[in-house]
Amino acid sequence: MDRRHFLSLVAAGGGAVFASGLAGCATAFGAAEQDKEFYFVQLSDSHWGFQGPANPDAEVTLPKAVAAVNALAIPPEFIVFTGDLTQTTDDPALRRRRMAEFKSIVADLKVKNVRFMPGEHDASLDRGAAFQEFFGDTHYTFDHKGVHFVTIDNVSDPGAKIGDEQLAWLGADLARLDRKAPIVVLTHRPLFDLEPKWDWATRDGARAIELLMPYENVTVFYGHIHQEHHQMTGHIAHHSAKSLMFPLPAPGSQPNRTPLPWDAKAPYKGLGFREIEADDVGARYLVNEFPVVPA
Repeated sequence: MDRRHFLSLVAAGGGAVFASGLAGCATAFGAAEQDKEFYFVQLSDSHWGFQGPANPDAEVTLPKAVAAVNALAIPPEFIVFTGDLTQTTDDPALRRRRMAEFKSIVADLKVKNVRFMPGEHDASLDRGAAFQEFFGDTHYTFDHKGVHFVTIDNVSDPGAKIGDEQLAWLGADLARLDRKAPIVVLTHRPLFDLEPKWDWATRDGARAIELLMPYENVTVFYGHIHQEHHQMTGHIAHHSAKSLMFPLPAPGSQPNRTPLPWDAKAPYKGLGFREIEADDVGARYLVNEFPVVPA
């Protein structure tokens, strides 16, 4: 089964194909591009250790997500977790126990090329110390089939900032790239001001966007807001992912960002993960949404 045929079956099998006019996305690729395309899976906001009425099945949701990814007809080339791997706690020992448990659960993923970044639940109380013990650097770069991936840490600083040092690192990394190079940015919080009063912003995110703006092919994938959201800053497309634990309300739709209530008639509603397919030049992406548990 080739990818074109597989994607034509996604909607019928419980996935939702996101196809829009946003720059950074595409609805189809030509035949000549199919040999060079690749795809990866983004999971976000698993909040391992969460307990509450927003998800009475919290102890099994992450394992079910792992099983769902393992059941994909065609395995991804790699997997990324875009933050909030664990639920926040003031207890450093409990924080590390949750990270160890999370790491043990995701070790069951069949695809072993898995990359992690922290969310504020993982890192803001100790500036990422525990996260680094278990998962390594909080910000880094890697390349895959001609696409340059940049992971930005906008959570370890308790002030919700990237910080001067990391911004200098980002600028130096970008400076060596061609202006037409395909770039994917992975981060936890949105880099733009989506809903600052809900902490849905990065205080110096505009500086990162300014550094990225001269590059023609930049796409940002992030988490944090527990829902799909698609927005442009100039020619840069930003796409948020659903949570694996509980959904949150639309930006500014209610006074507080309290989790949406669990629906016993439709459990796992609003939860999911996505696969992201790149074409041969890595400048366009097809985003396919999957539920944690198929309806």
